[in-house]
Amino acid sequence: MYPGSYAIKHPDRAAFIMASSGEAVSYAAFERRSNQLAHLLRDQGLKRLDHYAIFMENNDRYLESCAAGERSGLYYTCVNSFLKADELAYILQNSQSQALITSYDKLDLAVQALEQCPLVRTLLVCGPQSEPLPRIAGVRSEDFAQACQLYPDSPIADESLGTPMLYSSGTTGRPKGILRPLPDQAPSKPLPLFDFLFKLWRYREDMMVLSPAPLYHAAPQAAVSLTIRAGGTVVIMEKFDPLQYLSLVEQYKISHSQLVPTMFSRMLKLSDEQRHAFDLSSLEVAIHAAAPCPPQVKEAMIDWWGPIIHEYYGATEGLGFTACDTEQWLAHRGTVGKVLFGDLHILDEAMQVCPTGQPGTVWFKTGSPFEYFNDPEKTREATSADGTMTTVGDVGYVDNDGFLYLTDRSSFMIICGGVNIYPQECENLLITHPWVEDAAVFGVPNPDLGEEVKAVVQLMPGTEPSKAVEAELIAFCRATLAIQKCPRSIDFEASLPRLPTGKLYKRVLRDRYWSNQASRII
Repeated sequence: MYPGSYAIKHPDRAAFIMASSGEAVSYAAFERRSNQLAHLLRDQGLKRLDHYAIFMENNDRYLESCAAGERSGLYYTCVNSFLKADELAYILQNSQSQALITSYDKLDLAVQALEQCPLVRTLLVCGPQSEPLPRIAGVRSEDFAQACQLYPDSPIADESLGTPMLYSSGTTGRPKGILRPLPDQAPSKPLPLFDFLFKLWRYREDMMVLSPAPLYHAAPQAAVSLTIRAGGTVVIMEKFDPLQYLSLVEQYKISHSQLVPTMFSRMLKLSDEQRHAFDLSSLEVAIHAAAPCPPQVKEAMIDWWGPIIHEYYGATEGLGFTACDTEQWLAHRGTVGKVLFGDLHILDEAMQVCPTGQPGTVWFKTGSPFEYFNDPEKTREATSADGTMTTVGDVGYVDNDGFLYLTDRSSFMIICGGVNIYPQECENLLITHPWVEDAAVFGVPNPDLGEEVKAVVQLMPGTEPSKAVEAELIAFCRATLAIQKCPRSIDFEASLPRLPTGKLYKRVLRDRYWSNQASRII
């Protein structure tokens, strides 16, 4: 998020616009703001390769909070804004953050977390002041804007490249900090991974980008950062709403956007009148990733938006990267693309190469080196015995043309009577039913078979849970899938624990059944 020469070349161009308020911040103002925060962080003792954290909702101070680190050689950790105090405290301590930037909306949680975080010396709070700042022993607490105004708006003397140190989403265990080596170089020169993405996604100086996802996540972080580096303008949604999204595309003539599959699903379930009420002709590139996209959903989006949809697969770790455009996907339905970065291997449990078309664990000879910060054990678990390859536990296979298909996470594989079942296929099908808003499928205990397939479903508004609904959804699955892949029973919940990034906290649901604490809602 380094504006570089664009602060001089296009000082009055909007670097970003907040979707709800329409507030626009120019490149010149963005440059001044990020410089002031960089001075403040230096004044608080943060030197190159030190760490700080950001914990807040999407707001008008988020990008400069990142940009200051990117121009002062720091690692900045953007924390999931939906975490509770203990979860936040774990990340602050694990990341060795010395400063925390938060908002007044999140202040109570931040204060609770800081009681467990002796390393944090500075607390900066963004937004309209709604309460007195707390007194925390050993911590300097200040209003963000007021504190930054005391510092120069010119660059710090020792500018160098900084980068995010983001955490895995923690859907299968404790989140892990993903640390990339940071060379001592000018902030105008990004890491090689970002150069690669810049060219792949056709970024350009006059682009208009709509960012509908939380800025703490890797995908919007990369998209927004690249847009600023390209001299384009980002429209930031405070939270995703399908109708607002479509209206913003028309209002700002959006050219590029990055989404997740749940956003596609929610837009597709609008009425025909709502979906076709807006002019979307300015869209050139719509990118999706972060979670599996049901093929039926993607086909419907291509029918609606045309051949502008690009997909990629790449974990936050950056160990490898696959991608495909619309034409490639239609020729290889269900693929997440062909390898463009890293060296892909599909291996079985004995670390032997799987035949073409046979699922195995996805490993990469890493295209972008990383380690799990402060967690050598997790780094070893993710690395092959010879140290040449890494994995995040995804399962997939490669076809004869070299295109990768993901079947699921290895941790969610169901073993039913000795048969391996990957639940993603059933989830992809359930989400297409008109009564279903969201679905999770996983294994639960069965005394004879070891595990059986269970689905937990969030129904669309106006559809009430019942035995008849359960029977209809099971029959819907059995009409398409082999019976062993289909749920034996379905429970209903008002909402599923899915992050706005599209990731599903399936472990939270699954653990209820394995701890004998499940309560069935019908």
